[in-house]
Amino acid sequence: MGEYVEKHDTCGTICLKYLLFIFNFFFWLAGGVVMAVGIWTLVEKSDYISLLSSSTYAATAYILVVAGVIVMLTGILGCCATFKERRSLLRVYFCLLLFIFVLEILAGILAYVYYQQLSDDLKTNLRVTMIEKYRMPDQLHITKAVDKLQQEFRCCGSNNSRDWRESRWVTSGQSGDRIVPDSCCKTMTVGCGKRDHPSNIYRVEGGCITKLEGFIMAHLKIIGAVGIGIACVQIFGMIFTCCLYRNLKADTPY
Repeated sequence: MGEYVEKHDTCGTICLKYLLFIFNFFFWLAGGVVMAVGIWTLVEKSDYISLLSSSTYAATAYILVVAGVIVMLTGILGCCATFKERRSLLRVYFCLLLFIFVLEILAGILAYVYYQQLSDDLKTNLRVTMIEKYRMPDQLHITKAVDKLQQEFRCCGSNNSRDWRESRWVTSGQSGDRIVPDSCCKTMTVGCGKRDHPSNIYRVEGGCITKLEGFIMAHLKIIGAVGIGIACVQIFGMIFTCCLYRNLKADTPY
């Protein structure tokens, strides 16, 4: 009977080791996905981030990048801890899993909170940003972001094309007789913004605010789902780690 118990414990430990190894492999891949989502947000959509008054959207992306890097390193550590059967490494591994879990839950919560605030943020600040900062000497990044926004989403003005009549760029005479930026035009050419006829420029119900809001809301859902989804999977990793830690003999070297 004693031999049977010893054999049963050994088989259980082996199963846990392989379960944890498989978990760590997929966990490492997931870390790459998390990091990629964060980097994509910061690199490809950085222009739009500059149009937002709140830094919450950028913060969620930075958290995902940091979490992704730590996840990949933790996955490697987890494999080492599993096959070396070092309880000290398993303790470190569990603590890192817990830390990443908190980070990803935080990213998910931030994404959800900003999701609720986004509409008010855009309605309050986007119009002011566009009419006050577009084409101003020290606001090149804003100008680039606004032009990209209007061309990519085929819109003109924060609410509609008439918003541009109040912009500093137009009222100061710097527009060169343009009524709207050239980026409002359906076929963008130099000086095309002198005509604001519907046949020449984009007319979108709700303007660029509606378009940008829809885009960011969709992306926040991705960020939140990725963060919380992987965090939930980590619970299994922490359970496997605790079970393996308890199954290892008390006399395993520390």
